[in-house]
Amino acid sequence: MIRYALTCDHDHAFEGWFGSSADYDDQQARGLLECPLCASKAVRKQIMAPAVAGTKRTQREPVPARMQAMMMEAAGRIRAHVEENFDDVGDAFASEARAIHEGRAEDRGIYGQASPKEVRDLIEDGVPVAPLPPEAPSKTEVN
Repeated sequence: MIRYALTCDHDHAFEGWFGSSADYDDQQARGLLECPLCASKAVRKQIMAPAVAGTKRTQREPVPARMQAMMMEAAGRIRAHVEENFDDVGDAFASEARAIHEGRAEDRGIYGQASPKEVRDLIEDGVPVAPLPPEAPSKTEVN
């Protein structure tokens, strides 16, 4: 495994783990890499010394299944809370978030859909936005 420090065109820093350098190149070429903060597909490697995990005992242990299940449950609770308590504005999210930010609409929690460009524009204008955790896969979709 190889870990790369990545950044998007909005200078959001994050990391990605890949099976090899070729895996990164392949995913980048196919447009599969995306910033977890703003969904930008303009992702590139940062200058760094790559961390390569070998077969030595010093390599990081994988996240235990119990811990992963707890994280998925927490993400599901966040999503459920938003869906129960916030207004779903659908594809009008960007315009409604901007109206709330500018004081032209009632201040309230909202969620909905926005394109990566709309998200970038909101972030550039200082409108606070965050991605909603994905829905948990159904039991039949899990390995």
